[in-house]
Amino acid sequence: MRGAAFDRFGDLDVLTVRDDLPEPPVGPDTVLVRSHAAGVNPVDLKIRQGALAGAFPHHFPIVPGWEVAGVVERVGPAVRDLAAGDEVFGYVRRDDVQWGTTAEFVPAPERCVARKPASLSFAEAGALPLAGLTAYQALTEALDVVEGVRLLITRGAGGVGSLAIQIAVALGAEVVTTASPRNEGFVRSLGAAEVLDHTAGPISEQLKEPVVALLDLVGGETLKGALTVVQPDAGHRIRRASVADTAILEHDGRYVFVRPDAHDLAELGRMADAEQLRVPIARAFPLEQIADAQRMVADGHVRGKVVVTL
Repeated sequence: MRGAAFDRFGDLDVLTVRDDLPEPPVGPDTVLVRSHAAGVNPVDLKIRQGALAGAFPHHFPIVPGWEVAGVVERVGPAVRDLAAGDEVFGYVRRDDVQWGTTAEFVPAPERCVARKPASLSFAEAGALPLAGLTAYQALTEALDVVEGVRLLITRGAGGVGSLAIQIAVALGAEVVTTASPRNEGFVRSLGAAEVLDHTAGPISEQLKEPVVALLDLVGGETLKGALTVVQPDAGHRIRRASVADTAILEHDGRYVFVRPDAHDLAELGRMADAEQLRVPIARAFPLEQIADAQRMVADGHVRGKVVVTL
């Protein structure tokens, strides 16, 4: 099987493209997906570096990637709702780390995938699941965003931020976001009503009116500054969530670690097909350039998502 893999933790030089990878097993509740595209995310870099070795069992060689879009090759006997030939997309976070999405075949538990939205290309669909689910679950579960909520999203031009803005707008929120001056037009095109220049000093000195909800995608000093502008809503609820910093827990907030969820994926697909959600692609790399794709993600300041195509 052809794919990207590494045999030890380390820097980018451990990552190679190989033709001799073993084909993955297909369990009873597993869908074998022929991968067409795989999103690249910061977590892929952490896995390669060994930063999550204490959180999941790891088995070498490891194929990186947790996002996929492709076509079902075959299914296990317990799979109920999918069949060979179906186009799917998914956040394939298995219980162990080995069979990732940047390979010819991806073994995905049925709970991790849903039918690909017809309006998205494979590249767009492959870049949506992890970042989209992160945004969707933070907004709908941790923050309970509904119509009329004034919400601050930090780093609105990034992979999660660009999707979070659109999802929040679809839910009826008024979105304030932080971005660099070069990205102001981009985040406004996604629906942001107010844009704060993160290079121009404290958020508190730029914000026109307070917000009642915060989705933090940066952490650190940015989180500290953002917390100062969030007020309780009319029901005296504190709506603060972060996907970047567990320090949010010290401020009556929620720390969000995204989970696979086929129902939520289907909802993202519905939004895409209803033209409420588009997936900005910063760049699509061929599989042979996966190291360059990971390097681009590591360098930061990416507008939208980076994806690898197979």
